[in-house]
Amino acid sequence: MSTKAYILIETSVGSSKTVSDKLRKISSVVRVDAVTGPYDIIAVINAPDLTAVGDLITSQIHVIDGIVRTITCLSMGSTN
Repeated sequence: MSTKAYILIETSVGSSKTVSDKLRKISSVVRVDAVTGPYDIIAVINAPDLTAVGDLITSQIHVIDGIVRTITCLSMGSTN
């Protein structure tokens, strides 16, 4: 079973579009939404396990120019 996480991303002024485009090119990123509020983007990722989530964030997401800060929220499953 894969691990799903929501990555709340704050970007530098004027870089949201570029950051969103780069996020969409990462295979584990399944959705990228621009949002209002304290964060500019929420990305949804699926990875094989928690270690893979951490590796993905540190090696592929944090290195994107224009990202100021991220918060990772792990999904605990659906409550339908």
